[in-house]
Amino acid sequence: MTKVITYGTFDLFHKGHYNLLKHARELGDYLIVGVTSEHFDETRGKINVIDDVLTRVQHVRETGFADQIIIEDHVGQKIEDIQRYDVDIFTVGSDWVGAFDYLKQYCEVVYLPRTPEISSTEIRNSIFQPVRIGIVGTGRIAPRFLEEAKYVSGAVPVAAYNPDWNEVRDFKGKHKELICVDDYDDLLKQVDAVYIASPNETHFDYARRALENGVHVISEKPLAFTRRETEQLYSLSEKNNLVLLEAVKAAYSPGFQELINVAKSGRIGEIRDIESNYTRLANSDSRERTDAKYGGAFLEFGPSVMLPVIKLLGPDYRSISFHSLWDENGVDIYNKLDFVYDNALATTKCGVAVKTEGQLVVSGTKGYILAPSPWWLMKHFEVHFEDASEIENYDPPFRGDGLRYEISEFVRKINGIGRDGYKLTRGESITMSEITEKYMEYKKSIH
Repeated sequence: MTKVITYGTFDLFHKGHYNLLKHARELGDYLIVGVTSEHFDETRGKINVIDDVLTRVQHVRETGFADQIIIEDHVGQKIEDIQRYDVDIFTVGSDWVGAFDYLKQYCEVVYLPRTPEISSTEIRNSIFQPVRIGIVGTGRIAPRFLEEAKYVSGAVPVAAYNPDWNEVRDFKGKHKELICVDDYDDLLKQVDAVYIASPNETHFDYARRALENGVHVISEKPLAFTRRETEQLYSLSEKNNLVLLEAVKAAYSPGFQELINVAKSGRIGEIRDIESNYTRLANSDSRERTDAKYGGAFLEFGPSVMLPVIKLLGPDYRSISFHSLWDENGVDIYNKLDFVYDNALATTKCGVAVKTEGQLVVSGTKGYILAPSPWWLMKHFEVHFEDASEIENYDPPFRGDGLRYEISEFVRKINGIGRDGYKLTRGESITMSEITEKYMEYKKSIH
C-alpha cells in the first residue's frame, strides 16, 4: 500500500482544494489529509481564516478522497506524521515548490499543479466587501497602522484626517494613495470604519460621532475617561449594529491568548497574584511627558497593564489604590496600582520616565507563569513549578508589531465572524474605563 499525505487550511473550500485532493489521492492507495487548527493558523500569521476547523474537516470528508483526516496544530508535525503513519509520498500544491524539500529525507515529495485563477483570498474578497478605513490622527502610530493593514485581507485604508491642515498636507506627501482631509464629517462620508489614533482626550467624541453616522470604530486606548461614556459608546454601536473595538494591542495577540488559556486551565492552580509592568523612557518633549492633563504614564500604558488583571481576575475587585510619582509639571511619570480581590492580589506598574523590568507574572497555588519583557509583544512565556528544574516553555510566533491582529479582529467582526469577541469583551473594556475614571479623580485630588 502506498500512503500519501497532504496538508492545508482548506478555508472556503473550492474547486482548487477539490482538485488538489483528487490528484493527491491518485498518487497512491491511501490518503491522509492534515487540516490546520485555528490556533496553528493564527500563530503562522494566517489571521483571515473564515471557516472553523470542524467545517473545514467536513468539507474535506465530503470529497470522499480522504481515507484519514488529522489535525495539524504545531510546527514540526509533518515530520512526526510522516514517520508515525509510515508515509511514502508527501504532496502539496505547486505554489509551495521547494518549501518542503527538507522532507525528502523521509519520503518522496511531490508538488502538484494548482488550479489556475482560483484562491481562497479571491473568494474571501468576493464574499466580503473590503472595509474602507479612515485613520483619525496622523501621528507616529498612523504609518504603522498602514503597514500592518497590508497583511489583513479586506482592510483597505483609504483616507486620513487631522484637524491641522499642515499636518494633513505633510502626511499626504508621504502617503499619496490616501485621501487626506481636515474635516471629520468629510472623512466619515468616505469610509466604512475609522481607526482613532488621535490624542487621548478626543477618542470619545470621535468614536461617538462615527457611530452616530453609521461608521464602525476601532479606537486606541483609552476608549473614554468614564464608565458612563464607554457604556454610551457600546450602546450606540449595538443600537446601530456597528462594531466598536478598543485597541489594547496585547489582547489580540496569539501569545497573550495562549497565556490566558494556560492560566485559566488550572495548570498553575488557583490564581492568587498578578504583577504586570510596562515602562518606556519617553522623550522629554513627547506628548506623554508634556501634557499634564491628558498625557502621562497611566493614560499611555494603564489599559495595557490592567488587561491581564481584568482578564484573569475579573471586574469584581474589592478595592483599588493608586500611587504615583509626578514631575515638576504635574505629569505622572510612574504609577503603581494595587488591586485587592476576595482571594487574590494584583499590582500593575507603568512609567514614561522610570524604567523597570517589563514582565508579567501570574502566580498560582501550583506554580507561576512568567512572560518576560516585552510581554505585550508576547513571543515567549514559561510555566514554573516548585521543582525548579520543571519548566514548560511556550514560544508562540508574533508577527510584525502586533497591530495586524487587532485589525484582523476588527474586520472579522464587521464581516459578522465572531461578532461577540472574547479577546476583549464589552464588560472588560467598561471595567478598564471605570478604573480610568477613578484614576482621573485621584489625579484631580492630587493636583
